[in-house]
Amino acid sequence: MTISPAFLFAGGVFHLAIAIFHLFFWRIFRWKEDLTSLTRINRAVVQILNLCLTFMFFVMAFISFFHSAELISTPLGRTILASIALFWILRLILQVIFFGMRHRISILFIIVFTVGASLYLIPFFWSLP
Repeated sequence: MTISPAFLFAGGVFHLAIAIFHLFFWRIFRWKEDLTSLTRINRAVVQILNLCLTFMFFVMAFISFFHSAELISTPLGRTILASIALFWILRLILQVIFFGMRHRISILFIIVFTVGASLYLIPFFWSLP
């Protein structure tokens, strides 16, 4: 396994872990109790967005596991690599804006999002012609 497929396999594991983490949001954040303070529509939006995001993480994992050759050898694949990396960079920026950097958990998430971006930026740059 060369460097790019190894990074993409790690990216698949990363996205699988993030997807599973998102499935536990109801329990971790006590959504059954905490979301009751929201209106019905806002409660639905939060949960739907989480489930759609979870689905996309499973898709990213699947693509990383089963289409790594296409990701590093085609223009569309490189676009997908760059898009995934940019997603995690955006998530990192939003983490700092909305949560700050005062708590250890925020710093941990910043590290996690940096890893997520790196797992796709490195193969992207490595695969450029």
